[in-house]
Amino acid sequence: MNDFIAIDVETANNAPSSICAIGAVKVSGGCIVDRFYELVKPEPEWYYRYFSENVHGIYPEDTADACTFDRVWKHMVSRFGYDAPGGMEHVVFVAHNKAFDEKCLRAAHRVYGMTWPDNTFQCTLSAARRKIPRQLLGRFSLPNVCEFLGIPFYNHHNALADAEACAKIAMTLL
Repeated sequence: MNDFIAIDVETANNAPSSICAIGAVKVSGGCIVDRFYELVKPEPEWYYRYFSENVHGIYPEDTADACTFDRVWKHMVSRFGYDAPGGMEHVVFVAHNKAFDEKCLRAAHRVYGMTWPDNTFQCTLSAARRKIPRQLLGRFSLPNVCEFLGIPFYNHHNALADAEACAKIAMTLL
């Protein structure tokens, strides 16, 4: 797979729509060509759960003046050059544990009355489980898969770092 957007979100609490950060990496021709990261003001579920804060290190004061998801999504689409009519139509998305990221993205689209681009969404977690024997890896977490594949990885739970790691895994396994 040579053309896709690897994407990762962090949430403020258990509500899937409470996205507080989004990171995305555009891959074209098998190369990373652009990166996108923005904090997101998580509305309408604006409160932060202590557990979530400890996982990703994002706090209410970090996102108080940030744009809401609808505006951040438009920034990303424009940044990656997909703002023409039908521009997102054939984009393939990739995430590590797509079940979580896709659920959150769909929920945020619903909250803001946006149409979710019903595109192909690949999962590097599933790919790793299919292609790497469990006895060689144990857990298939993003850091473990990166370490096994020799992909340098720092700053886990930073949405951009996670998206970039996911992109590199996808270029290796997919």
